[in-house]
Amino acid sequence: MNNEAKKFKTAGEVVNLMSVDCQRLQELLNYLALLWSTPFQIILALVLLYITIGPAVFAGLVVLIVMIPFNAYYVGKERKLQEENLKIKDARIKWMTEILNGMKVLKLYGWEMSFKEKVEKIRASEIKVLMKIAYVYIMVGMGWAVAPFVVTLATFATFVLIDDQNILDAQKAFVTLSLFNLLRVPLNLLGVIINFSIQSFVSVKRLNAFLLQPDLDPNGSIKDTRSEYALSINDGQFKWDKDMPPVLNDININIPEGKLITVVGQVGCGKSSLISALLGEMEKERGSVTVKGSIAYVPQQAWMKYDTLKDNILFGRPFNHTRYKATIEACALSADLEILPGGDMTEIGEKGINLSGGQKQRVSLARALYSDADIYLFDDPLSAVDSHVGKHIFKKVIGPFGCLKNKTRVLVTHGVHWLPMVDNILVMTDGRITERGTYTELLKVNGEFAQFLKIYLTQGIGLESDEELPDEEIEDMRERMWDKIDALTSDVATSGDENPITERKRRRSSLSGISGHQSFSKMSLSVSIKQLPRRETVSEIIAKGKLTELEVTGRGKIPLSVVKEYVKSAGPFGLLLGVFFFILFQAASVGSTFWLNYWTGDSEINDPNFQQNHTSAFVNKNHLFLGIYGLFGVFQVVMIIIHSLFYWTRLVRAAKTIHANLLHTLFRAPMSFMDTTPIGRIVNRISRDIETIDSTLPQVLKMWLSTFMIVLSTLLVISITTPIFIGVLIPIAIFYYLIQCFYIPTSRQLKRIESVTRSPIYTHFSETINGASTIRAYGASNRFIEDIKHKVDKNQIFYFASIVSNRWLGINLDLISSVVVFAASILAVQSTDTGAGDIGLSVSYALQISAAISWMVRQMSDLETNIVSVERVLEYSKIDSEAELTIPDNQPRPDWPDQGCVSWFDYETRYRPGLDLVLKGINCDINGGEKIGIIGRTGAGKSSMFLTLFRLIEPSNGDIVIDGVHISKIGLHDLRSKLTILPQDPVLFSGSLRMNLDPFDEYSDYQIWTALTQSHLKPFVEGLPETIMYECGEGGCNLSVGQRQLVCLARTLLRKTKILVLDEATAAVDYETDSLIQQTIRTAFKDCTIITIAHRINTIIDYDRVIVMDDGKIVEFDSPACLLGDTKSQFFSMAKEAGIVN
Repeated sequence: MNNEAKKFKTAGEVVNLMSVDCQRLQELLNYLALLWSTPFQIILALVLLYITIGPAVFAGLVVLIVMIPFNAYYVGKERKLQEENLKIKDARIKWMTEILNGMKVLKLYGWEMSFKEKVEKIRASEIKVLMKIAYVYIMVGMGWAVAPFVVTLATFATFVLIDDQNILDAQKAFVTLSLFNLLRVPLNLLGVIINFSIQSFVSVKRLNAFLLQPDLDPNGSIKDTRSEYALSINDGQFKWDKDMPPVLNDININIPEGKLITVVGQVGCGKSSLISALLGEMEKERGSVTVKGSIAYVPQQAWMKYDTLKDNILFGRPFNHTRYKATIEACALSADLEILPGGDMTEIGEKGINLSGGQKQRVSLARALYSDADIYLFDDPLSAVDSHVGKHIFKKVIGPFGCLKNKTRVLVTHGVHWLPMVDNILVMTDGRITERGTYTELLKVNGEFAQFLKIYLTQGIGLESDEELPDEEIEDMRERMWDKIDALTSDVATSGDENPITERKRRRSSLSGISGHQSFSKMSLSVSIKQLPRRETVSEIIAKGKLTELEVTGRGKIPLSVVKEYVKSAGPFGLLLGVFFFILFQAASVGSTFWLNYWTGDSEINDPNFQQNHTSAFVNKNHLFLGIYGLFGVFQVVMIIIHSLFYWTRLVRAAKTIHANLLHTLFRAPMSFMDTTPIGRIVNRISRDIETIDSTLPQVLKMWLSTFMIVLSTLLVISITTPIFIGVLIPIAIFYYLIQCFYIPTSRQLKRIESVTRSPIYTHFSETINGASTIRAYGASNRFIEDIKHKVDKNQIFYFASIVSNRWLGINLDLISSVVVFAASILAVQSTDTGAGDIGLSVSYALQISAAISWMVRQMSDLETNIVSVERVLEYSKIDSEAELTIPDNQPRPDWPDQGCVSWFDYETRYRPGLDLVLKGINCDINGGEKIGIIGRTGAGKSSMFLTLFRLIEPSNGDIVIDGVHISKIGLHDLRSKLTILPQDPVLFSGSLRMNLDPFDEYSDYQIWTALTQSHLKPFVEGLPETIMYECGEGGCNLSVGQRQLVCLARTLLRKTKILVLDEATAAVDYETDSLIQQTIRTAFKDCTIITIAHRINTIIDYDRVIVMDDGKIVEFDSPACLLGDTKSQFFSMAKEAGIVN
């Protein structure tokens, strides 16, 4: 799919096509043979009827023909409603997929219940359409249910009325009735098949529309091994989609093999777009892109596969121990492997949930390095890692002396200090390459590049602000750069200007008392190595690295509690009334056949003398019998309408209730559940399983009820007319029971396994869509297609096995049916006291049992296998919830918190019961208005501190007090709505920019524009065609990472509270955006308490106090100056490792 198609089809919608539409098509294939065999059965029965009863059969045929336009009208109506239903379902699943991906952010903002209301509104529309479909089913069902009787009535009435001499004897009546009864199952099936066909027709249209969406141009980037250059673009003009203006113009580049090229420029100038153009990910308006050799791509936001860390690095390539070890060392991952529970066998959750931003980026770099490609495209990978790690990676991997020194490398960067060491620099402005050349050549020109460097070095963009002190070696590089620029551009600066770097170095030496040069070999703990005390077995390591458990497969019978819950959701009284009226309908149907038996067995009617001598009496009696027979039909119509009303409306209510309970539980589930449950599993339930409860289960239950009543009434009629048949019935029932005992558990378990093996398909499919550009860049598309084919094949093995078991059942049931017909016929003939009418009645019912019993068991099996969906949804509806959102008796005052004082008292917590404590005896007091930094090694408990503040994890012991209020005693919503967080990952939802800033219209446009101005987004938003109503793509995909983080900053400014938490909010953005964010925070939140979870010491060096954490404990808590003054402090050693002191 190209970018234009992605605007119309989000990942959620595509998953819905796979989970619902493909499944509907698959289900139709089971009934496909019936599409031709059912009409064939109907035609054959009509021919035999003509032979038996003559032209009177045409009256019945006319009734069938009259019903065609009646049904056609409702079929058309149903098709439109099914299309509407699937569109609404798309919207619901799209929203739910995005919400599940951003659930952590929703909980931190206290937005989950408001977003739940959005989903509920969509679901309400869906239920409205389902109710309309139910009314259509009522009309169509009534038509198909009474059709056999109306056809029989019309035929008998015509036969009696066209000629007064016509006698309806037992032979004619019951042969005709038998043939009409044979029509009953095909006619019932025809209605169901038509419903399935309509659903499948709608699904085929939707799948077709998706498959016809435009694809990426395969010639967007051409591979040519004979090309003179490694990478070249000639006269290139590119856009993201056809409706948008070009974002890259007049691009001409020729990159020789083995060179290191950097691309620099301001935010939004087109740097990432240039990389996308080289990958063939953009719409090429004109020009050509040529690539010589294989590509490795490191995107700005690292993409992680749901797999082990090792397999994320290998990425399908064979394991080479030497290369793998060198890759781990070069990408500074050694220490991380020791900290992670299973080392490199640790399972990485969806979107790398259990890795930090820096770790994800280094794994992404390791994947590229291990691939041993010819060309490497780096889209600003160093902005997400600490400066000393960035330096290590540049020198060991990317730079002129790194392990890729002989490869072609294109590096998008904001780290201007690397520029003197690269072969060539491309300067971009507004989608054009404005300057190019070596570092020295560009400085001599004194053009845009020199000014760009000066802006970076003088305004403190990057790591140049007072609070962010970079590595010593980087600092010296920049000082030399400044001297060179200053000499070349001295006419720009005033004579009184001092080199800002020298000035800042002076300030730093006064802070630390120490200044010096740190050699590159001194790395932080993130690349130091400790020996493990004991060598663990492979199985132990794999077990420790497991993040998620295998999905539970139910065993044995469907628990009665599941059926009870389903009936309870439907409303027991209404559902029982529906069943009661269906029993009355079936009783009327059986009663009409007994009346027919009485009619044909009447002595006067069969007496030729009475017929000749009392013509009018004979006719009147015939008409009386016919009239009463007709009344039975009227009663059936009334009963089936009342039954259908109760039945369909109750089951739509059941679907509504079950979904509402699931939705409530998911939105109230703790984050531990979300972190350890793949989204594919949840999506499987909210899409496929809910679709089964909405559409399939009611149909299957209806068919089972119909066939069960037919079988019951058949056995009842045969037993009444031929009592001796009961003796044969007992062994048949035992045989039938044994078959059922063998078949149903097998079929049920196959369905369960099939459901469980479906979840990995959705998970794989969803993550493949998200990482499509990375997968294509590595040329791994075919491998991923084969992976999903393998997963589909595994799923289909069980699906096919269930169909085979179905056929086994069919053969055995046909055998039973034949025995029943044979026994009924023989016993009826042997009984000397049985009348012709009774024999006809007995045999006519026995003949229809063959199809009925077969369908009953099949529907019983389908019922059990489909009710598995109810079981699976109920499983997720009983997850433990978080604490109450609001506690009416204990709500904080409206102006709370007014000071911003935070205290932890003997605080201990663990992520889940049974796990070790992550915080151990935390005691600390933060004063109102203080700026506090929290630092520590990976795994020290920094992030756990902020999670406790928002109660994403609850205490095992102790408490947190904010301005005199014990936060464990108030509702979660009352707490979270009074705190503000700027999270590390910028999460946006598809919808307008305004909706992303203010989802619930709480603020005026003026307030929103003020927040946009403060977050430096106003010029960008004003330049958009719809300004604040501009539609953001899924996850904000049509905004750059920096722009997304600034939108999150604007969101934070809008809900400004007394306490602000920064979860290393600038770890994944470029230096320019970092500077803008820090600048805004300092002015807009100057009176607030700021708590920063820092991965870089530089960020918090000017804070009031710093908390140093280790092994879940606070080991140091003082001002940075005091901690730096103590050379034995952990803070000092960490500052030394980061190059702040020597």
